[in-house]
Amino acid sequence: MSTMLAAVLHDFDDLRLEQVPVPRAEEYGDVVVRIKACGFCATDYKAIKGIRRNVTFPAVVGHEPSGVVAEVGPGVERFRVGDEVIVQPLGHCGFCRHCREGNAHYCENAFVTGGDGPDDVRPGAFAEYMKTKESCLYHKPPGISFDAAAVTEPLAGAWKGVIHHSGMQIGDDVVIIGVGSIGLLCMMVAKAAGAARLVAVDVSDHALRNALRLGATHVVNPATEDAKARVYEILPHGPDLIVEAAGPIEAVRLMVDLRRRGTRWNVFGITTHEKFSLDGGLTHFLEGRMDASFGTTPLAMSRAVKLMETGLVDTEQIISHRFPLAEIHRAVEVMASPERNKVIVNP
Repeated sequence: MSTMLAAVLHDFDDLRLEQVPVPRAEEYGDVVVRIKACGFCATDYKAIKGIRRNVTFPAVVGHEPSGVVAEVGPGVERFRVGDEVIVQPLGHCGFCRHCREGNAHYCENAFVTGGDGPDDVRPGAFAEYMKTKESCLYHKPPGISFDAAAVTEPLAGAWKGVIHHSGMQIGDDVVIIGVGSIGLLCMMVAKAAGAARLVAVDVSDHALRNALRLGATHVVNPATEDAKARVYEILPHGPDLIVEAAGPIEAVRLMVDLRRRGTRWNVFGITTHEKFSLDGGLTHFLEGRMDASFGTTPLAMSRAVKLMETGLVDTEQIISHRFPLAEIHRAVEVMASPERNKVIVNP
């Protein structure tokens, strides 16, 4: 096969299904993966619709893939043709200061397949095949479906934010603001890690119903009630940890307002350059700890695979829609709907 089907973004709101050349594993460490499933991330949607502007055209987005190794290049030793794999979108050099300090997502020589962040952006997984490097691959456990495995990267991000950066401990009272797909994953990680009370906050009743189904002990809707008063009714001493996984600046402001002394808070969901204010003296005397988290690392990916493999987190439960690649435009429409969770594209 010399050509494959791919969803090629030629300009904002100009996504075309086209036949393009199949990539080849020609350079050292190259691996070509036959894509079986790819999660549809909100950042992909923002690129397609022009909400995110840092896109170079033509582009193939899609950065949450799982699949089967189709071809290996020179030097590949740990993966063979036919292996079922999960792909981390971020590639790193392993030698720069950041990589050697364990922060591969800061890599000075990074590339990304189908996503954003580094300057080096390569074709992603809204296509039948994708080329990456051996260092970006993880063996897919046999008991996990390709669709569930395609949620590994966002699950890794949730683990990194909630556990690795914010240091959630067993018995913590946790508030998750925004329980779309990434917020639900943060909530499921917190539940698996032993959260005592787990409060989901969202303006969507659909999202809150999903949160209750997946382990929230309480839900709060700021559109219909005083969110701070309700949270402090549930948690009289206030939250130990607040994770903002929503995106809008209003969610960040609510997080700031919910703090009490010693609260840890993580700016996780917002990616737009909007401002919020802090009372310096109050922040000083509250003695809380602010964290943020973006992207994933090899450690986070490995932990996410383990969470799925052992059944501690079942990512299949947050998948709401599946579309073949040929129906990518329907998937784009569903991404705009509040009545969806994780959307999967199956090339």
